[in-house]
Amino acid sequence: MAPKISPFYLLAVIVLASGGIPKGYDEGGFSASVNLPAFKADYGLNKNLWVGNATGLANRTANISSFGVLGAAFGAIIAYILNDKAGRLWSYRIAVLVWASGILMQVFSSGIFGFLLFARIWAGLGAGGLTVISPLFLSEIAPTKSRGMVTSMYMVILLSFLSLGFFINYGVSKHMAQSRAQWQIVQMIPLIPMGFCLIASWLLPESPRWLATRGRRDDCIAALARLRGMSHDDPALMGEYKQIELEANALLEMSTTSMPQIAKECFTDPNLRSRYLLVVALHTIAQWTGGNGITYYISTIFQYAGVKGSETSLITSGAYGLVKLFITMVFAWGLIDRLGRRRCMLAGLILQGISHIYMAIYFGAIGQGNQRASDAAIASVFVYAMGWSVGLCTIPYIYGTEIFPTKARSFAYATTMALHWFYQFAVVRVTPVMLTALDKWGAYVFWALICAIGVVVLGLWAPETKGVPLERMPELFDHTWYKCWKSKLAPRNDFSESYEGKGDVKYSVEQRHSDPLA
Repeated sequence: MAPKISPFYLLAVIVLASGGIPKGYDEGGFSASVNLPAFKADYGLNKNLWVGNATGLANRTANISSFGVLGAAFGAIIAYILNDKAGRLWSYRIAVLVWASGILMQVFSSGIFGFLLFARIWAGLGAGGLTVISPLFLSEIAPTKSRGMVTSMYMVILLSFLSLGFFINYGVSKHMAQSRAQWQIVQMIPLIPMGFCLIASWLLPESPRWLATRGRRDDCIAALARLRGMSHDDPALMGEYKQIELEANALLEMSTTSMPQIAKECFTDPNLRSRYLLVVALHTIAQWTGGNGITYYISTIFQYAGVKGSETSLITSGAYGLVKLFITMVFAWGLIDRLGRRRCMLAGLILQGISHIYMAIYFGAIGQGNQRASDAAIASVFVYAMGWSVGLCTIPYIYGTEIFPTKARSFAYATTMALHWFYQFAVVRVTPVMLTALDKWGAYVFWALICAIGVVVLGLWAPETKGVPLERMPELFDHTWYKCWKSKLAPRNDFSESYEGKGDVKYSVEQRHSDPLA
């Protein structure tokens, strides 16, 4: 008999996964709206105003796109603190309100460049906070066996709105007259679904795990009962509660360890340091292979590759987003637990590298005069999208949630996510300048070199974690970093024992028969 799924649980998954809308739409809808003629006129982005100063125009464009990402970096750090103090649910609401207020300021900045930049940073605070709050909240309400799929819904909705943003821009450019209202409508669109989510959040319970860490036993059971659609005294529900209580007690015992002590251990314990620096390397290489910077300027890149006309470029950009969405869904719900993390990561880097090499040759030696070469360049951009989606688009997050011990997981996740956002800010900020200053081909040579470095460094450093119990992760890093790839642990289904690994607290795991949705 199929397990009962509570409508409140489905609602919670949809509402929380929608926390990916701000980031996804910013990379798709907002980034494309910057190219609308009315937006360019309002904010001085027309080329005729920058004759002889192409770098100055590139810098102005980069500031508009990147300042939202800069705000997101600080938002991720603030969310780490807010999550534990105010709870997951109120942190979600606060982040949505901060983001929405920033979007409204952005929409009505009325051509004032400085105010637009401030609004971008303010909205970014909320968007960055949601990148921490939403996946964590999803992982805490999901049943054990479906946790990966449920958490990946965040990325699916993010990429759905990234693609939708390009098509909305196409729609307004096709059917609306060129006016300020054109780009304002585009940028206001995500306020509608996020407004519904904010209202719906008052129907959701707080995270049972957060309630348990606060000693609120009755509230924890009530939240679980609502999410699972069970009575408070159901044996399966009580079994799940007991497991949550055990985990909460373990966290409370570790709460005496201060953040500076945890940070010190991340850098002084060799095993834990290797794990922490691996995730740092993953985020570093991911963003400097082109990463989200290419996505922010994908409409312009398609025009460089030979797509003629801004409207056609928007349609092609929308198709690019759909390819990323489809490949990410295949990756998240199929490949990652079949082929493993390493194979997906290395295959993705190789595909990215091949795409970059061709684009460097195209821009440096062929040019747009050759139609076949231009078509191949356009196809190459889609190859890049496939490589990015199957590899480093998601892999750093997976390693970041898997390889750290419980006592260091929150600190490590928050700090590496903040680093991710700072890198993304730098990449988004510098990409148009690189494309201009390095005659396009030089930027692609740089990205291809980073891909090559990534294949070597991550190929030697990153062990396969597929099917490895969390408590055995330290065994994978008992070698010098460049020998970690040799570490192999057979997946184990026996969860009846306790294990104490290097750098980890004692981790007792009980057989989880009680999972009602497993």
